[in-house]
Amino acid sequence: MTLKEYLADRAALADAAMDAYLPPAIERPGTIHEAMRYAVFAGGKRLRPVLCIAAAEACGGEAADALAPACAVELMHTYSLVHDDLPAMDDDDLRRGRPTCHKVYGEGMAVLCGDALLTEAFLVLSQAPVTKRYGTRDYVFELAETGGSRKLIGGQVMDLVGEGKPLAKKDLIRIHEAKTAALLTSSLRLGAMTADATPKKLEALTAFGYHLGLAFQVIDDILDVTQSTEMLGKTAGKDEAVHKATYPSVIGLGKSRKEAAKLTKAAMDSLQPLGRKGARLQQIAAYLLEREY
Repeated sequence: MTLKEYLADRAALADAAMDAYLPPAIERPGTIHEAMRYAVFAGGKRLRPVLCIAAAEACGGEAADALAPACAVELMHTYSLVHDDLPAMDDDDLRRGRPTCHKVYGEGMAVLCGDALLTEAFLVLSQAPVTKRYGTRDYVFELAETGGSRKLIGGQVMDLVGEGKPLAKKDLIRIHEAKTAALLTSSLRLGAMTADATPKKLEALTAFGYHLGLAFQVIDDILDVTQSTEMLGKTAGKDEAVHKATYPSVIGLGKSRKEAAKLTKAAMDSLQPLGRKGARLQQIAAYLLEREY
């Protein structure tokens, strides 16, 4: 199976599972369930669930066993996007090529939609199969720690506080360690847990996720200044417009490209303990780097 076929197949598996997990749009109260589905099924690469499944397979597990955590991380990710797009946060009108949740359902409903998706993520995660090494407590702890004030929310706080202020590279790294890298890393770790991964493999995937997450953010920052709104599916140049610190604004475009390549190589090198089973993850890392070119 080619990488393109693999990405499409695993994304389709996650979509089908989320369709089954989420309440139907017609279930009362219908508006919130409709909004949740609008946000979740707005498109997107499904990178986090794909990585979750790929990590499980790289550790000898089955895609089916990784679907609950794969869906959980995507629901958490979507909640964060719904809230990030709100006027009080990043104030964006477009997400994945169509109007943001609050533009369609109103700000109050968008807040509740994000709340519901975050809660639903843990309901879904609780259905992941337990293994010899990992149980429900381990899954819940992993995702809760990632989504809390020390990581995902904390990163958003630092991002908001840093708007319009000159930031050093180390400050930028700290923000994106907490935001992008943390959830990507948890996606991989949760998938590996469903395959009863050894501590050594889990450590390797943790390092892979960390470097891949930072590389992904560098590339996103580059694309924000080099691509159009139509290509991105969200408002291009938005970070610059609100004077938000990005890799190109802090270290320049040329150095940002070198940084993305360096981080991607570090991610790939981290996979050595997985041997040949890490090949698909290496392909995904290379594919993400190529988005910029």
